[in-house]
Amino acid sequence: MEILSSRIVLRPTDPEASREFYREKLGLPVAQEFGSGPERGTVFHLGGGHLELVGRSETPPDEQPGIWLQVRNLATARAELMANGVSPAREARVEKWGLWEMHIKDPDGVLIYIVEVPQDHPFRHGVPAPDVPPPTPLEEQIRAIERD
Repeated sequence: MEILSSRIVLRPTDPEASREFYREKLGLPVAQEFGSGPERGTVFHLGGGHLELVGRSETPPDEQPGIWLQVRNLATARAELMANGVSPAREARVEKWGLWEMHIKDPDGVLIYIVEVPQDHPFRHGVPAPDVPPPTPLEEQIRAIERD
């Protein structure tokens, strides 16, 4: 099977609120729009993938998909999101598996993982990770941004 492209497709209960959240609150660039009216399709860039909002659902899905968004700096992303009025569903922390994560939710409750892969994590270098200087701890980065 040859995969030419991929995307996550959501059918939000309030398409306009979802479009505003992803475009204005998260700052995702629009790749394309199609159709017309409130249920028109909007495709957002997600780094190497896409998120498509299309149609309308009467109720949020019982089991939500999760969206994993890797950022360069979690402390900076947290500050930007909070300045845009997005409160964490779960505060930023270092996970047991070594990733730095914060959780937010879209208007329908879709869980969005905001993730930084620290310099010394195997995702960056393979296993085992080479000797690299440890990153500045996440908590210190958050405190520094909050002081400024």
